[in-house]
Amino acid sequence: MDILPAIDLRDGKCVRLIQGQYEKQITYKDNPAAQAHEFFADGARWLHIVDLDGAKAGRPVNTEAATQIAQSVSIKIELGGGIRSESSIRQMLDLGVERVILGTSVIHQFDWFCEMTHKFPGRLAPSLDARGGALATDGWLQQGKDNLLDFAKQAARLPIAAIIYTDISKDGMLGGPNLQRTEELVRTVSVPIVAAGGVTVVQDVLNLKQTGAAGAVIGRALYEGTITVSQALQAAQ
Repeated sequence: MDILPAIDLRDGKCVRLIQGQYEKQITYKDNPAAQAHEFFADGARWLHIVDLDGAKAGRPVNTEAATQIAQSVSIKIELGGGIRSESSIRQMLDLGVERVILGTSVIHQFDWFCEMTHKFPGRLAPSLDARGGALATDGWLQQGKDNLLDFAKQAARLPIAAIIYTDISKDGMLGGPNLQRTEELVRTVSVPIVAAGGVTVVQDVLNLKQTGAAGAVIGRALYEGTITVSQALQAAQ
């Protein structure tokens, strides 16, 4: 199981939002590239980057910070936030991003997303962000009617790299991940499931590994010190 430290970008800084709420922000580092170097030095081989301003604006915004990260550290990156056009996908891939995360565009423009997965096979990952069983879009600002598991089945038929699953109610709360829903996803589809939201301590990593998840995104817990990258990697192995 891969461990993916999270860097959320807002105004060029490294921040975390509580349950995806923009008014509940914790700012950790002014230099995201330096933070990426710290994670890499601790053994991380993946980074999970989200352009929060981009998710809200519907287009990439923090491209300068993302470029600095990609150019300064030799690490695999999955990146999302406001990527809703083919040109934005190409822009991110040209930066050296390993896989591009698409969220809102997957839900609202599924036919277009299908086309993009065939243009970029194995390079795109839909982000399915849910409150309970219902998907949320537009930087988590809008609650949709689509069912998580049903939508995952549709997405899994496409040549995607993985599905990124986030339980919004768990995100930034340091209360443990949604193990039941993660395991349901793993059992429902054959593509790798990368779980995000709530990973706080070593036991959470061990529990996620038992669900069959292919990856665990860890954000606030790393910044607050309740778990380290090296501890998470050891548990994942």
